[in-house]
Amino acid sequence: MTAEMLEEKLRQELEAAAARSGCELLDVNFGGGVLRVVLDREEGVTLQDCETVSRELSALLDVEDFGAGRYTLEVSSPGLDRPLFGLRDYERFAGSLARVTWRGEAGKRTDLLRLEGVARGDEDPAIVVSDTETSERHEIAFALIEAARLEPEF
Repeated sequence: MTAEMLEEKLRQELEAAAARSGCELLDVNFGGGVLRVVLDREEGVTLQDCETVSRELSALLDVEDFGAGRYTLEVSSPGLDRPLFGLRDYERFAGSLARVTWRGEAGKRTDLLRLEGVARGDEDPAIVVSDTETSERHEIAFALIEAARLEPEF
């Protein structure tokens, strides 16, 4: 089995374990000896959710013989300033503030914008946003977005 096949199989197993707890697997990252697993659910991820998924993943990773050496498993929620991972997140958090890093005509830039939704035309999808100062609406091609993170409002 190739490394890519093992990686995809492991991701599918991680997704299934999260789903059994009523959660969605948002992200998996392995680096520096730490396997980070980020969960989400509409009503919010609880500490109990993280504990349940952590126990199940720990047993699964032991069976799959994950990692050549020692590693730390970290299971968490995305937090208040959560990163946005895909189009579904931009739709789900319409109306929220986000700090968006994207490649514009003048180069890379980061702006604080209000998310308005997703425009899905014949071409590539775009994120509809409004400027927080002028309320002017515009679209950013999804392919040009490098990173986006919710900006908590209190």
